[in-house]
Amino acid sequence: MTRKKVLTTCIYCGCGCQFYLDVEKNKIKGVFPSQNHPVSQSALCVKGWNAGEFVNHPDRLTDPLIKENGMFRKASWDEALNLVVKKLIETRDKYGNDSVAFFGSAKCTNEENYLIMKLARAVFKTNNIDHCARLCHASTVAGLALSFGSGAMTNSISCFDEAELYLITGSNTTEQHPLIGSRMIKNLREKKADCVVIDPRKIKLTKFAKYHLKQNCGTDVAWMNGLMHVIIKEGLENKDFIRDHTENYEELKKTIEKYTPEYVEKITSIPAQQLKEVALLYAAKKSMIIYSMGITQHTTGVDNVRSCANLAMLTGNIGKVGTGVNPLRGQNNVQGSCDVGALPNVYCGYQAVTNEAIREKFEKAWKVKGLPANIGLTVTTVPDAILQDKVKALYVMGENPMVSDPNTSHLEKALLKCPFLVVQDIFLTETAQYANVVFPGTSFAEKDGTFTSTERRVERIRKAVEPIGNAKPDWKILCEIADHCGYKFDYASPKEVMDEMAQMAPIYGGITYDRKEMEKGFGLQWPCPTKDHPGTTFLHKDGNFTRGKGLFFGIEYKPPAETGLDNKDYPLTLTTGRSYFHWHTRTLTGRTSTLEREVPENYIEINPEDAKKYKVRKGSMIKVSSLRGSIEARALVSDIVKPGTVFMPFHFAISAANRLTNDALDPIAKIPEYKVCAVKIGEDK
Repeated sequence: MTRKKVLTTCIYCGCGCQFYLDVEKNKIKGVFPSQNHPVSQSALCVKGWNAGEFVNHPDRLTDPLIKENGMFRKASWDEALNLVVKKLIETRDKYGNDSVAFFGSAKCTNEENYLIMKLARAVFKTNNIDHCARLCHASTVAGLALSFGSGAMTNSISCFDEAELYLITGSNTTEQHPLIGSRMIKNLREKKADCVVIDPRKIKLTKFAKYHLKQNCGTDVAWMNGLMHVIIKEGLENKDFIRDHTENYEELKKTIEKYTPEYVEKITSIPAQQLKEVALLYAAKKSMIIYSMGITQHTTGVDNVRSCANLAMLTGNIGKVGTGVNPLRGQNNVQGSCDVGALPNVYCGYQAVTNEAIREKFEKAWKVKGLPANIGLTVTTVPDAILQDKVKALYVMGENPMVSDPNTSHLEKALLKCPFLVVQDIFLTETAQYANVVFPGTSFAEKDGTFTSTERRVERIRKAVEPIGNAKPDWKILCEIADHCGYKFDYASPKEVMDEMAQMAPIYGGITYDRKEMEKGFGLQWPCPTKDHPGTTFLHKDGNFTRGKGLFFGIEYKPPAETGLDNKDYPLTLTTGRSYFHWHTRTLTGRTSTLEREVPENYIEINPEDAKKYKVRKGSMIKVSSLRGSIEARALVSDIVKPGTVFMPFHFAISAANRLTNDALDPIAKIPEYKVCAVKIGEDK
């Protein structure tokens, strides 16, 4: 067999880097970056360079599994499919449509997420369909949609080269999005831009920053209101932009009157003078706001996002190159999974399930009647629904909530109680171990499809090797489920699924596999409404917002659900984040030797002052407890974190940070407050 190189898109973060898989005898021998791709530009991060290793790992699932007497046994596809369909239909018919729930996946393709959304709605008549965007950027989707009319990153990665100032908050960019981070470092070193970091931790970009403001965890609305207070007081607001392109400004202006730098300092611990200087700098420059989960994963996540939007509109830093509000998506297809409707409130293209005309449009196209009008359950509300006997069957595709969800013990109770659980994945994950039936899916290298990156770029993945054993591509499994239910998913390939999505979602209207081979392999950025449309580099051009005018919100600071600052029993504040060498729940990176070697176990960062106070030695195993549970982790004593704050990566199933984290939810986005959790170190009293 001849050696071949297959161009595809990285499975890891939302940067959307592309590389060639070097294949010989149906095995991946190596990875080579695309020389011309607009993001990767002949480079890859350490995860990208090693993206092919897990594909042939001996842990791969090769056959369907059915659990009997607490043990899994191999089964044929027919037996497993028949059992799953029988149980799902029985559950629906006995307990109602909403007794069944489905989870899509940011690791799966657009086409697969569209099909699981269609399966839930057209076949089972439920809007109980969601995915892990609920755990990372649900606040972004909701908040930016309210402010701008579109819940996506406003600008492109290329726009980073045109910005004069990066305001980075809640994003450890070099760890989470390395190719974007390296691009920023290059521009900072060449003095093309300045940088402000507002983060409780020191991050790599801090050493390039003009200012590093260390706010108390969960106080982001306060410091953003403080910046806007200074900007208005100094007369630096963009009056023309506000007059011509926004509404509700007076409410914002009235709300932030009391947020003087001195008042904000009491809440955030940011020195008043530094806050003033940062406000003047942001207003004077062509400035870009860059954030990630440090902003979104709060009970005030939507408020935080709307505050970012307020700040950008106040200064006119929106709707042009080098500016904008730019949430960086953490997973390879979390943007696309939202775009194609794997959410409980919208179909593909963010078309509301509550809109009768939209439902009629989908009923006509799908040849069904009675699509549900109610908004469905979220990933974060399904566990309670199981415990309350409202959800009786759960279908999970490509997600591992037993590691990724907060207050994991609560979820564990729900999974143990769930009468019927189906998991579709490539490994027997921590979640799959609780399943009644496990379907073996395929990796990104074994199927065709598309991912949509953080900059709204829809890109191809291409089949490079044949599936392992009897595993099947996820889209084929979903088609077979629908067929067994008596509803024909008549697709010969993912290309035909994309063609249907383009017909149903105006923002994807001009995107096809054949369009100059997806614009010479680099993909197309939505909105791309027609087949002659070039795609959209940045949104809301010249202040023409998707919703018409941008909407200001007057937002008051609300404290987090819990914090170590005011809790004598749990005096430290835990915040969580990522490691450069790992990704999500380590399902893939934990089976990649180079990455696993670098960070093989979880750890907790603790400031030297706190280490001395609590008698913690560097490298020792220490007990960490919250109101929800206790774990042990290795102590990393470092001034990366400020006194009173500790940090843990969330990737690990052993010493899992999410055994501790708070499952209190944002009231709008239903996203958990991962980033602020009161903990203590040491033995229970």
